[in-house]
Amino acid sequence: MQRICTTAGRSVFAIVAALLVCAGGFAAARQPNMAELWNGSQIDWREVGPGIQEASRTGKPVVMLFHASWCTSCKRYRHVWKDPGVVAASKSFVMILVDVDKDPDANGAFSPDGTYVPRTIFYTAEGDVIPDAVGKDSEYPHTIDLDDPTELRTLMQKATGKTSAPQAPDRRAEN
Repeated sequence: MQRICTTAGRSVFAIVAALLVCAGGFAAARQPNMAELWNGSQIDWREVGPGIQEASRTGKPVVMLFHASWCTSCKRYRHVWKDPGVVAASKSFVMILVDVDKDPDANGAFSPDGTYVPRTIFYTAEGDVIPDAVGKDSEYPHTIDLDDPTELRTLMQKATGKTSAPQAPDRRAEN
């Protein structure tokens, strides 16, 4: 039986998944390049193909982090991923780490607003960018605070629909 692959009308995730399946499957899950520098002992980083497959299978949203070994901002940003709150929140996502020099195709394919680094993009399991899970910089919206994990934790909560703010008690008078 011959397999016919088409990509019309699909998200980038669906296109990547279809191309990988047509090519004979996904690579075995393994830690991506430089994962140990991004707290790979506590965060379960995936490469693009296995990560997209996992998101499709589990329905979990995706955090896709783009970095480069030469990037001084990336080096600063690494410590944010050691924050216990970030580590805990990462369990609700498929975590994909992309070294832009080792995987320039992924860097170009997943660049809704440019190929700058570091770039942290939140996607639904279907491959759509989560539009309100962005940083404060309007020019580089997928740049998150490099030094303080608060913004990243907040965006992770927003992307999963969870909020950390306690609900105020209902103070309306009962009749």
